[in-house]
This record gives sequence, structure tokens and C-alpha cells, in this order.
Amino acid sequence: MIKLRLTPYAADTGWSWNGSRYTTADLSSEVTPYAHPMVEQLAVSDGHRTLLVVRERVAGRPPCTPAPRAVSPSEYDTLRCLTEQWPTDYVLVETTPQEPVRVTAGACRTTPLYLAHDDTSLHGSWDMADLRAHITGLNSREVARLLIYRPRYSSDTPFRGIHRLTERATAHYGGHLVLRYPAPALHSGPRELAPDADVLAAFVATMDDAMDLRPLDPAKTVFHLTGGFDSGTLATRAAERFPGQLNTSALLIGGPGRAQQIRRRKEMRAAVPFAARDDLIDAMRDTPLHPDCDRVRGALISPYEEPLHYPFTRMTKILAAAGAHTVVTGLCGDEMVALSQEEYPHKAMGDLKDVHLLPWIGEHAAAALEFSDDGIAPPAVVNSMSLLSLETTAPVLLREGIWPVHPFADPDMVQLGEWLPMDWRELKQLQRRRLTALGLSEDVTHPAERESFAEVVQHALKTHGRPLFARMLHEGSPLFDHGLVKPDGLRKAVRRLSEGTYREDGDAQLLQVIDLHLATRAYL
Repeated sequence: MIKLRLTPYAADTGWSWNGSRYTTADLSSEVTPYAHPMVEQLAVSDGHRTLLVVRERVAGRPPCTPAPRAVSPSEYDTLRCLTEQWPTDYVLVETTPQEPVRVTAGACRTTPLYLAHDDTSLHGSWDMADLRAHITGLNSREVARLLIYRPRYSSDTPFRGIHRLTERATAHYGGHLVLRYPAPALHSGPRELAPDADVLAAFVATMDDAMDLRPLDPAKTVFHLTGGFDSGTLATRAAERFPGQLNTSALLIGGPGRAQQIRRRKEMRAAVPFAARDDLIDAMRDTPLHPDCDRVRGALISPYEEPLHYPFTRMTKILAAAGAHTVVTGLCGDEMVALSQEEYPHKAMGDLKDVHLLPWIGEHAAAALEFSDDGIAPPAVVNSMSLLSLETTAPVLLREGIWPVHPFADPDMVQLGEWLPMDWRELKQLQRRRLTALGLSEDVTHPAERESFAEVVQHALKTHGRPLFARMLHEGSPLFDHGLVKPDGLRKAVRRLSEGTYREDGDAQLLQVIDLHLATRAYL
């Protein structure tokens, strides 16, 4: 939601607003907010300190006047304190003459903020490509995490010289960059329900609150209605409240779940009155790794961006062309009702015991994985896996002028999930029962087939992926040069992919290999 260049210790630190960005009088610093109806900006100064705020708007309040205004020192302190209580996404920039600059991120992150610096200035952007010039090499630990699908929320990125500003963290820059993590966020566990507890009513009220928090314009808002439980519960509830006004969209999957996905979406759209427009992209046709994909064509696409980059980008462009400026998703619904290890012992993503299933993992990657949990951020207000997933979608949407909204990542939704007993969270009983209450059939509430993008990934790897791997093995890769991927192991895996039976657990990770290769080639 922000791009910035901040130069500390500058002689003239007076800030002004020119209609699109804040700049200092000597032009040594600038802050450019993302221009969108869902975003606002403000600036205050007490004559010594300046506070710039870029934040997601909340409903019921007119947009802030962006021009800097003068306040007293005590008013400044009060405003600084109040900004950290803002209920949606925000970024704070603080400057003081002859002192380091500070940048702080809010707890409800919707967009990423990557930081880098040179000898004089701190640079930041939601688009990693803007910081390419500051890269000094590869971060083996983070690359290794991504190679085995072991995501960790931290200030690390795959590129040395580029850092992530995590939720509630503060970056201090005065010639050297110091990133300070916040105190761990406190969370609670399941509670015993009162005898007269109406869980579904509480769920509906919390969904309403999460969506009403933002000034959504139904005419310009599209709901990603995948046919799954999470997007289904949100979209059908919104359509109840705004009958006939909400358009929908989705990526169609492949495999045995495809026909079921189409049926379930059709039933959901018929159960409550949606608008007529329903944009669908067939991900088996507009598949990841398609030759026309920006990532494949060498564009500066971050390794964190949407793995299904081509179909997701295609859909986003269609929505933008139709006039949409906000998209509501069902992301983070899994995390809201997730079971703990105590409730349901299960293997974590990227279990180190499974590295032997990935014969292409290089020696340096294997060594780095011994430290894969080092340097991670403390527990976040919103689940850290949720925050990482939101980072994948934001850049694609923002490039097309669309703001993302994820109600399941709202802190009140997160807290409701924490408080619910296990029998309401297990197998997504909360969402299933809500859809049942709408009168939807068992085809919707208890589908027989699994619906996932597994077949899309398999198809992409076996078609467009094979020539990309052949080229990678022939021309080389920074991943080979840094000992992160073994060419012989990768060659063996690709050969088996072509000749043998596809294994979802062990072969699907090859998509990450090619995405990382394409990113490192483009960025380095």
C-alpha cells in the first residue's frame, strides 16, 4: 500500500503533498501511497517530528485530508498512539531532523512491504521488483524453506539486501537498517459454550462486522466464489445483504473435482441472488507456466507471488476491465478453524523428515534447513501462514488497480475461531453448518470429491514445465550455482515426471523449483 524513499539526517525535512505523494522540500525523501478509494493518507507535524500514515479506510468516515497539518506536541503523541489502534492495514512513517527514520507496519497486513537500503536512503515497496538494484545475492535459508514448502514468517526474503517488514515490526534506518520484531501477540484457546449459545448467529454477525468495517461498494466489488466452504460462506452471506448486486469470479480446477466445483458454484449462486456477471478462467487451459505468463517471459515476478500466476493474472485483468476495484476472497478460512497439534497431531508443512523425497535439494539448501526456524517473527495477531498467503495475491491485484479484502483474516474472526470448541472447527463444521442453514444440498456441504489445484499443477508441470526444466538444465541456474538445487537430482525427478506416475507429494514441489529459478534469473 506504500512505496517510499527516506533519507535521514537531511537538512530540510519539511513535508508537502502534491496530490499523489509526499515529498520533502529538498526532495531527498518521498512517500507514495497506493492510489485507491479503499486507501487514505494523512500527515501531521509538531514542528519537529512528522508522522505520515497510509492506511486502509474504514466505513462510516470520510477520507482524510492528505495535506500535512500542524499539531501540538501533545496532540502529536495522542495521534501517534491512536494510529496503532487502527483496525485495518496501515503503515506509519516517522521522521525527525538529525535522527534515524522509522517505518512501522500494522497488525492486519493486506499487502507486503519490502525494504532495502543504500548508503544514504531507505527504500520500500509493495512490489519487490522496485528493489532489484539492492540485491547482493541469495538468502540460502529462505530459498531452502521455499524449496521444501516450509514457509516461515520473518524478515527474510530469498534475496540478500531485500527484507520483509512483518506485522507490528518497526524498521529503523540511520545509515544501517535495524528491524525490530514486536512482542508476541497473545492468543486464547477453545471455550465451553453457554447452553443457549447460537454459534451460527455469532459467525454471521462476525462476518458482517468484518465486511462492514470497510467501505465496500457493491457495484465495484467482486467476490472470489471458488465453490469451497470459505468463499462460499462469505459470498452467500454478502449476497443475502446486497441482493442482485454482487458479481463473482473463480478459477476452474481440473480432475474429478471439476464437475463438482461447477455444480456447487451454480447451486450457491442460485440459493441467494447474485448479480448476473460471473467471470470464470479455466486454469487447465490458461495454466501456470504458460508461455505467455509474465513469470515465464522473464518479468520481475517475486517468488512469493501467486503460484497460479498466469490464470490468476488473467482473471484479475478481466475483473479490472469490467470496472471492479475491490475483490473479496475466502483466504484464511482454513486457519480460522484449524486444529492444534494437541487436538489433532499432524505433520507440519515441509517436514524436514521428508526432504529425502526431493532428490534435487542441494547441499547448501540441506545445511540451511537446519536453521529454518531461526530468525522467525513472534506469534502474530493474524496467523502467520495467513499473512504469507495474503502476500501472494496482493501484488497481482494491486498492479491492476484492485484492492484485496480477506474477511477471514479479520482479528475478530480469528478470535471467534480460537474460542470455538473442536467439534465446530473439525472438518470445517462451522462453514458446513452455515451452508446447510441456507438450504444447500449435501453436494455443497459434504462434497464427495476433493477440489484442489493439484491436477492443474500436474498438468502445468507435465506440459509447459518440461521444456522449462530442459532449458534450466541446459543453460544453468543460480540455484545450481549456489548449491541449492542439484542438477542431477532435478534431472532424475524431471525424467520420472515424464515417464513415471505423478506423485503429488514429492512432484508438486517442482513448481516451486521452476518459479524460484525464473525469479532468480530475472532478479539476478
